[in-house]
Amino acid sequence: MRAALFFLALPVLAPTLLAQTQYDLLLKNGHVIDAKNKIDVIRDVGIKDHKIAAVAANIPASQAGKVIDARGLYITPGLVDIHVHVYAGTGTRGSYAGDLSVYPDDWTLRNGVTTVVDAGSSGWRNFPDFKDRIISRAKTRVLALLNIVGNGMGQGVVEQNIADMEAKVTADRAKENPGLIVGIKTAHFAAPEWTAVDRALDAAKLADLPLMVDFGEFRPERPYQELVLKKLRPGDISTHMYLDMVPMLDQNQKLLPYLMEARKRGVLFDVGHGGGSLLFRQVVPAVRQGWTPDSISTDLHVSSSQGGMKDMLNVMSKFLNMEQTLSSVIAQSTWNPAKQLRQEPLGTLSIGAPADIAILRLRTGAFGFVDSYGAKMNGTKKLECELTIKDGRVVWDLNGMSRDDWTKLDKNYKAQGTNDWDGTLNAAVRSRK
Repeated sequence: MRAALFFLALPVLAPTLLAQTQYDLLLKNGHVIDAKNKIDVIRDVGIKDHKIAAVAANIPASQAGKVIDARGLYITPGLVDIHVHVYAGTGTRGSYAGDLSVYPDDWTLRNGVTTVVDAGSSGWRNFPDFKDRIISRAKTRVLALLNIVGNGMGQGVVEQNIADMEAKVTADRAKENPGLIVGIKTAHFAAPEWTAVDRALDAAKLADLPLMVDFGEFRPERPYQELVLKKLRPGDISTHMYLDMVPMLDQNQKLLPYLMEARKRGVLFDVGHGGGSLLFRQVVPAVRQGWTPDSISTDLHVSSSQGGMKDMLNVMSKFLNMEQTLSSVIAQSTWNPAKQLRQEPLGTLSIGAPADIAILRLRTGAFGFVDSYGAKMNGTKKLECELTIKDGRVVWDLNGMSRDDWTKLDKNYKAQGTNDWDGTLNAAVRSRK
């Protein structure tokens, strides 16, 4: 059963009072981390008309219709997960265009994720169904990388069908959906030739979009080194960067130099944790030698969500426990992925940007993390989401920090109204005696 969502219930304010307030919602005293604007300090954040209206020190509470105290917590842009599979509900067995996908809202908002990018579950043929079935109905912002295979990640041999890898119609579908289709994807190709990569590159060039490659089976006829040193363009993305099949470490556990050469070329590298693509024996020595991700992503699907991956904050916490700073992990989960897919209004708290915000708690203690093969890593840090705001609306509140204590409400209080913001804080109304 899909998880129920709720929106922030706020008291209705008189029109005259609303006219006097500069902000609909004010977040006070939180530690703001915003990589785009190089902010990493205690600040207040004001929201007005579903947009970021101010990030400043000591904004008076009297200027806001509602104030939330974020003292001791981190205020970040809404997290951006650029590798998920959320084409659920089609009923297709054994397919990411079906039963292997998850509904986004069940996994995103409670983890501070306000934007996801479905990574190739649909192709040009079934994207209209994906758009109607998922994109147009989700509370989470759902974007898409279009699969070079017209039928997307269908069951069985669908992804190996070279005849269904058509660059022009794929590019045309992308052009028909600007702002929704944000890149091209090729994945899971098993044959020894470069056909899937080459046709996906052709489509990306025609559509003027970045390409993400899940290299599928690693074959000596098409070595991974050639992919990242010759095939991919600056701005293209290699996902599953810590997969065990990626040539990464020599026999002395030293990072192979071609990886840094590829990064200097402008190729981007994405985590794509998934059910089988992050191993501590690869990632820990690599990160310690500076091989850190450009973007942190989950490769969210049915099995990965139940395995070592779990969710976005769990993946981020793994990197925190590999001695990455919180600021770098936040950047890799917000501004970096937004830039990669040319969605610069997202992943930032810039004035005028959509008011997508995660309020996170950094817990310390004894925690355990599991990789894709079931190995454990002990850690002392773990991120937890206290509050998620999407387009200025509270859509997740773990401990009720946005709510009034019941003892302060009228004895007959009850919820009514639209349970939404419409710019006038239209929300739950306390009952009158």
